[in-house]
Formats: sequence, structure tokens, C-alpha cells
Amino acid sequence: MSLAIVRTRALIGLSAPEVIVEAHLANGLPAFNLVGLPDVEVREARDRVRAAIATSQFEFPQRRITVNLAPADLPKEGGRFDLPIALGILAASGQVDAAALGAHEFVGELSLDGSLRMVRGALGMSLALRDTGRALVVPSGNAAEAALAGKATILPAANLLEVCAHLNGHRRIAAHEPEPVEGAVQQLPDLADVKGQAFARRALEVAAAGGHSLLMFGPPGTGKSMLAQRLPGLLPGLSDDEALEVASIQSIEGSFDSSIWGLRPFRAPHHSASGPALVGGGASPRPGEISLAHHGVLFLDELPEFDRRVLEALREPLETGRITVSRARGRAEFPARFQLIAAMNPCPCGYFGAPGSRCCCSGEQIRRYRSRISGPLLDRMDVVIEVPLLDPAELQTRLPGESSASVRARVETARSRQLIRQGVSNSQLAPALVDGNCAPDERGQLLLAQAIDRLRLSARAYHRILKLARTIADLGGADTIGAAHVAEAIQYRRSLALS
Repeated sequence: MSLAIVRTRALIGLSAPEVIVEAHLANGLPAFNLVGLPDVEVREARDRVRAAIATSQFEFPQRRITVNLAPADLPKEGGRFDLPIALGILAASGQVDAAALGAHEFVGELSLDGSLRMVRGALGMSLALRDTGRALVVPSGNAAEAALAGKATILPAANLLEVCAHLNGHRRIAAHEPEPVEGAVQQLPDLADVKGQAFARRALEVAAAGGHSLLMFGPPGTGKSMLAQRLPGLLPGLSDDEALEVASIQSIEGSFDSSIWGLRPFRAPHHSASGPALVGGGASPRPGEISLAHHGVLFLDELPEFDRRVLEALREPLETGRITVSRARGRAEFPARFQLIAAMNPCPCGYFGAPGSRCCCSGEQIRRYRSRISGPLLDRMDVVIEVPLLDPAELQTRLPGESSASVRARVETARSRQLIRQGVSNSQLAPALVDGNCAPDERGQLLLAQAIDRLRLSARAYHRILKLARTIADLGGADTIGAAHVAEAIQYRRSLALS
């Protein structure tokens, strides 16, 4: 009877609780049991591991084998446990040096011929162990991704035989040398393509400068989607820490691509998306669209067409920047600090209020259509603007509008002021910091008091107006929030009456 222990990492969200793989061999009828809440993918490892060990010219023990994936109350999913399970069996049977296991972490899915396949979450695992002093053995295809964490020792292996040769001291695996990561260059849509809509363009600039949420409403074809798609081109680039967070989430989801390193995500899910698809979930919780849009933009077109319960799930992450997914078998928390941009028509046919009285909707139809967006969710939108039909003269003009590059320069300057002053963008200011950083002058205070009384503003709306006014002042290079800044901020909230 013998026992071997191999450590690996089971990625749940962005945390990585340690999972200990114990391989136990005993006399008795041959059997291969996996315990410790394995899902179907993990249970199927029995056949993959058996074939991989045999084709790698090792002997598969003809004894009773029990593999325990501890802790027992943590659900295990995915093929990442194949390599640790195989090594545990080989160490327990004396074919691999068990003493060498303690200095390593192992992750990888085995093919039937013993080769290692890529797995999801390699970057998150590397981040979790970079300060532990243990080396991470990964499939060769995951090496570049895992090395982005920095500090961690990454050992890329092509197959099970290479890993065993390394552990037995026959042929050491060379550590992966991380390559310099350069920010990706992507040709983004230019704001100059949008004709007219000066008010909407200004609102988009303000939203970009402060990281504010934005809702645009108006008839079809007025440029709402065009404006939203050009927002990423106005935003500052990601910092190194932000880029690492974004890449970690993409790694968990399985969509990591080094060619888009450093680019802010832009996610535009269809209105048929379910709640788990948008906010995250599943039997084994996975990040949803709001987490994949972390530090980027989430664009919801045709907002009222989304299921109301799905939209209500956005309320908490809009406030906290995180989403907690609770299931019977586990609980996971994902980051979700996204900038929400939404677009909608004013009525089911889309032409309510448009010149020419083209609307054919009844008052009740319009009321039901708009009521799909709840008051609490609407109150969380910093900027709500109307995007009207273009004047024919504006539509036919050949003169380009201001380019994204020039607007982005102003946005970056405003963001720099915010980071120097308070360390975060204005939209992320905690309520306790709003009064100290967003206090208007005497005339601005008077104007804001009148707006609170006439527009019946909530406490949340009051704080959001102050944050908007602070952003407008930052764009103008002003240290003090004046009445003009407050007036413009209030103007972006008046359209909340659409509901």
C-alpha cells in the first residue's frame, strides 16, 4: 500500500483554492475511483489517464486505485486535473520521484497519446502561486499566457513523458522566458464618421472622461449604435494591472488572445441573452458578459427588449463593480467594473416624437414599452440623452466631424486629473468622497438645490450629478465646479422623465 500527494490549483472565479490530489494504491480487485465532487469531465479522466500512462511506456498499476480530490466540498470541473492525477498514480507506484512533487504545481489535460492539451485559467493559476516559490508545470500552449503573471516560474511541457523525465532528474524542463508584451494596435471606428449630433457627441465625451454610464434614446437610424461603437476609441489605454485583470478573466472564460493585450473590452450581447450569460452563472459558475467587459464597455442595444429580470441583475454590479453568483454547490465572485452604454427607441415602432408624426403606437403601448426599464435601474444611469433625427443638411454634409484622436486627448487629460486627485475615475468615487472632491461653488450649490426641488432628485441622482459636474470641470481644466458645469450635468439628467 502506498500514497502520493500532488498539488494543483482549481480555479473558481479569480481565486484559486488549493486542491490536493491524493493517489492511493491498495491490494484488491483492480478499480479506479475518483472522489471529491468530480463532475463529468473529471470523472472521464480515468480513461484519459489510463491510456496516457500506457502510451507513455509506463505501467498502469493493476491494483485498486482511489484518487481523492480534496477538499471534498469543493466541486471540481474541467480537464485540468488529468496531469496531477496521472502523476499521483505514477508516484504512488514508484515510477516517479514523489519527493520532487512538492516544489511544483501541475495542470494540464491529457490526450490518449500522453500529450498535453491547453486548459482554461492558466493565467489565474500562475497569479495565485507566483509568490509561493513553487514552479507551475503547464501545457506548452499555455506557457506564454501563464508567464504574463511575472515572477512565477513556468515550466512548459508537451507531454506526460517530459514531465516525468523532469521529476526523475533525467531531463530538466527549461523555464519559459517571458517575452516583452507590447500593447496591441487595433483600428477602432472613428468618431469623425458620425455626422451632426453635437449634443450626443459631447455627452459621449463626458461619459468617456469620467467612466459614466450612458443611455441614448431616439428613432431608428439616428446614430446611437455608431456612437456607442466609437466609445472604446475615446478611452485611455489599460494600465498593466488592469490589462492583467482583463486577461485573467478572458483566461477563465477560455477566450484569452495575446493579440488584444492592453485593449479595453467591448461587449455587445444580443437582447436574447439569459441572466447567467449576462451576469455569470452555471452549475460551475463562469464569468458573464459584465465580467468580460471589466475595465471596458458593455453595450446593450435595444435595451427594453432584454428580459426585465436580466436587466435588474445589473443594479448591484453597477454600484459595487463586482457580481456574486451563488449556487447550491458553490459561490463565486467576479469583478465587473464596466461602463454601461445602452440604446433604445422611444416606443415600440420607434418614431414617437419624430417629425412628421410617424408614430403608430398607443399611449398604453408606449407606457408598457418604457416600463420594461425600472426606475431604480434608470436612476443608475449617469447620462440619459435623446438622439434625434438628423437635419437633411447635416446628413448630406461632406465635412468630417472631430476625430476620435483629438477627443481622446482631452479625455486622457481629464482622466489624469482624476487619478492624481483621487486615484480613481469620477464615476467610481465612493459617496463619502463625493462631498470633498465634487463640491460646487456658491452659485453651483444654489442651482443644484433648485434642481433637487423641481426634479425630485434622489440621493443617488444628487451624487451622480455632482460626479458629472466634476467630470465636466475636469474636461475644461477647472479646479472648481461652477454653475455652468452643474447646469450641463443637470441637462444630462432631465431626460430621465422618459419613463
